[in-house]
Amino acid sequence: MMDADAIVVGGGLAGLAAAIAVAKAGLSTIHLAPPGPPDRRTSALMMPSVEYLQSAGLIGAPEAFGQKLSQIRIIDATSRLLRAPETVFDAKEAGLDAFGWNFANVRLTEAFQASIEALPNLRTVAQPLTQFELSADGPKITLADGGHLHAPLVVGADGKKSLVRAAAGFRARENGFTQAALVCDLELGRGLDGASVEFHYPNGPFTFVPAGGKRTNLVWIDEREVLKQAQALSKDALTALLLEKSQRLFGAIALATPTHIFPLSTITVDHAGANGVVLVGEAAHAFPPIGAQGLNLGLRDVADLSGALATIDRAEPDWAVRLSEDYARRRADDLSRTGGMVDTLFRSLLADMLPAQALRAGGLWALKLLPALRKQAFAVGMGSR
Repeated sequence: MMDADAIVVGGGLAGLAAAIAVAKAGLSTIHLAPPGPPDRRTSALMMPSVEYLQSAGLIGAPEAFGQKLSQIRIIDATSRLLRAPETVFDAKEAGLDAFGWNFANVRLTEAFQASIEALPNLRTVAQPLTQFELSADGPKITLADGGHLHAPLVVGADGKKSLVRAAAGFRARENGFTQAALVCDLELGRGLDGASVEFHYPNGPFTFVPAGGKRTNLVWIDEREVLKQAQALSKDALTALLLEKSQRLFGAIALATPTHIFPLSTITVDHAGANGVVLVGEAAHAFPPIGAQGLNLGLRDVADLSGALATIDRAEPDWAVRLSEDYARRRADDLSRTGGMVDTLFRSLLADMLPAQALRAGGLWALKLLPALRKQAFAVGMGSR
């Protein structure tokens, strides 16, 4: 006896979006979402992702939720022999009002939760799973209280350390970095005017993302020990360091929130679905925060899951297995292309060898001087398909 048509595991934004998409496809759905601390980070979502959220009824006008991203400004802040030119990408060149919007994850969570409350066929269970197995009767989940749940379809959205992925036998490759990311909010003396500004340093970018008014979200990637030392500084000393790294382009800087450090790694899987199990979000892929691909890729997972659900015949006895295989086919090219792009970009920032520096500098010169190449880069970076 099945407890539902589908079980979605994971309470992050990708898990919330997946649970909504599955329920809206008409499946009785259980969402395993144990409570956690509020996610104080932000997500820069490109326009295809924003349009998906709007078409799915998850958000209304984006200006009610976030800040417009109309420019991307890249500044080579290294002292390397071969340096790239300062490059500005403007959304107007692509015929767009904006590349995307920067949203507070807390606001997106609130909007997604409101959608969940309107779905009578979606039930939230605030418990973690402790065991997952593919039995002869289909996927089986054991909960922390000892209870069991069965469903033909399981959606694993349970993050980088996905228990669903491991227990279902998906082969995952993980590559850790010595770099980490320090994040916090800052108040600047001068606003960013819709521009995301990336200072490229030898150990990773130091990025300001507009967060409304003169506030910015800082994402600073560097060696983990360097970031820990910076975090341990007094407020005045840390502010002075941030002023130096931003080349004092935006006037005074004041810390608006505490700093947090996150380790960086990449995770890739050979395929994202099989045997009635599909993986979405960081259960299927994880990258350093380069090129704004994290949640964007997760929402493309959910969009393709919706597409697969729309074409499957659930009257067939093995519908969940066939759906998982269809989903894996739909996601294969995007996951491979995006993973390769982000990994190559991140490693090019870290490369000390002259040939790699020359290729990177030459590539940015080409993007700066060739409008047609810039438009192609816009499409790739935004995940247009």
